[in-house]
Amino acid sequence: MPTIQLRFDPALVHFLPRQHRGGNVISHAPETATLKHVIEALGVPHTEIGRVSKDGRLASLDERVTDETSVEVAAARDHDGDLPGFIADAHLGGLARLLRLAGFDTLYDNHFQDAEIAALAHDSNRIVLSRDVELLKHRDIARGCYLRNTDPERQFRELDERLGLRRHAKPFTLCLTCGLPLHPLEAERASARVPAGILARHTRFSTCDGCKRVFWEGSHWQRMRARLASLLQCEEPAIVSKLRK
Repeated sequence: MPTIQLRFDPALVHFLPRQHRGGNVISHAPETATLKHVIEALGVPHTEIGRVSKDGRLASLDERVTDETSVEVAAARDHDGDLPGFIADAHLGGLARLLRLAGFDTLYDNHFQDAEIAALAHDSNRIVLSRDVELLKHRDIARGCYLRNTDPERQFRELDERLGLRRHAKPFTLCLTCGLPLHPLEAERASARVPAGILARHTRFSTCDGCKRVFWEGSHWQRMRARLASLLQCEEPAIVSKLRK
């Protein structure tokens, strides 16, 4: 049975069993095992892995292990280019709402089962967001992010640090309930769907084709704008300028 020496990036050691959290691990595996199998058996999901080196050269997670192999495992780093959509597991409803608020296409349903999440992620090229390590090890999930925090705002900041969310944000362009795009709605067409007092004070409206709700820039919108400015670490006028492009 091959013996493998692994060195883990400090950002990954919290996944390892307590006795291995120094980052250096000696492991034994069958000759049929791949690097993915060995690393995930130690607790690290493949979604959290970046560059892997085997005996000093860049290696694929699908490579078979060999005896006395030395492996270095780096953590996944920022994503370059445009972000695909997200799919959040059943425990991340608060984060899903914040992501939609910032304009990120995010699937969420608190009845999603793990197999359904994996299939949706595979079929629509989405990044899976979860605090479930075993879900992120699913072979059909190509990309995912494990979230260490439990508070939605801290989760958002954690995701921003890893993926650079603020570079891609399009605030107030998606429905918080459905996740579908919002469309401008003329005041005349909104008149039958909003209270008369609202129509007298506001001229800008938008609507969602899914839930048919109508939105306007009232006090609740202003509070959300301030919250989002804090999350994206920008001034509120910058949020408004992105909204009105």
